[in-house]
Amino acid sequence: MDFGGINPVTLIATLMVTSVPILLAALGEAVVERSGVLNLGVEGMMILGAIGGFITAVQTGSPVLGFLGGALAGAVLSAIFALLTQVFLANQVATGLALTLFGLGVSSLAGQGYNGIKPPATGKVPFGPLADIPVLGPILFGHDWVVYFSLAMVAAIWWVLRSTRAGLILRAVGENHDAAHALGYRVNRIRLLAILFGGAMAGMGGAYVSLVRVPQWTDGITAGAGWIALAIVVFASWRPWRVLIGAYLFGGISVLQLNLQAAGSAIPVEYLSMAPYLITILVLVVISSGKGKAATGAPAELGHNFHASR
Repeated sequence: MDFGGINPVTLIATLMVTSVPILLAALGEAVVERSGVLNLGVEGMMILGAIGGFITAVQTGSPVLGFLGGALAGAVLSAIFALLTQVFLANQVATGLALTLFGLGVSSLAGQGYNGIKPPATGKVPFGPLADIPVLGPILFGHDWVVYFSLAMVAAIWWVLRSTRAGLILRAVGENHDAAHALGYRVNRIRLLAILFGGAMAGMGGAYVSLVRVPQWTDGITAGAGWIALAIVVFASWRPWRVLIGAYLFGGISVLQLNLQAAGSAIPVEYLSMAPYLITILVLVVISSGKGKAATGAPAELGHNFHASR
């Protein structure tokens, strides 16, 4: 049944796909920030992952290798961020912004000659008769493997942070790195691993944009998705399940405005196009209206560099 020319089943199924890049990047950044590191280079890692994954997939003919290539590209850029902030103790905000600009420039250079090329298709997971179930079939059983991987990562990260020793140590480093160091934990090593994980997740999210969402390569293909992922981490109060809700909320708004445009809505197209970003800003303003980090549940050491000799 359609409502105003919009099919709700198609809408929900499409928003699940649309949300994947932001969900992957936001999950990775949530882990990074739980360790006390603020990496504003998510956009740069995503777009580097987009071109890295695209080139790998085109050259090898394998979309799976393409996603691995995207994850590797994002991890390499995050390793540069880790070197500058954890070893040379550079300002995390300035370094993240600089690496975003660096990633945009490198991706534009690397993408020369790949415009107009179609990557190998990422097929849907074959669920057989399950995909033919009315309503639930198209929504739950009609997607590629990365959609299910993103949902599995939500559950895995939630479990690790909540129920494992590794998660407890990561959260301890983010809340008080001096106390964690006094207990014998290697703060910089823990943060390095978190940063690499976050970079790989952002790179894979970027690869999904160029391999599935579009699928092609154009300069600036991520279109600010990394900044939205950063906002969603705050919206989610650094909790994986809330990250999922935030990513699906933004994805739903994005898909809805496109459907409204296609249905010939009387609302001017400019207003519809800016709606997802405007609503994201409004949500952040409402959530952050309290006092400082305590209002949002941010890790106490977020953005603070650590040096063992202090």
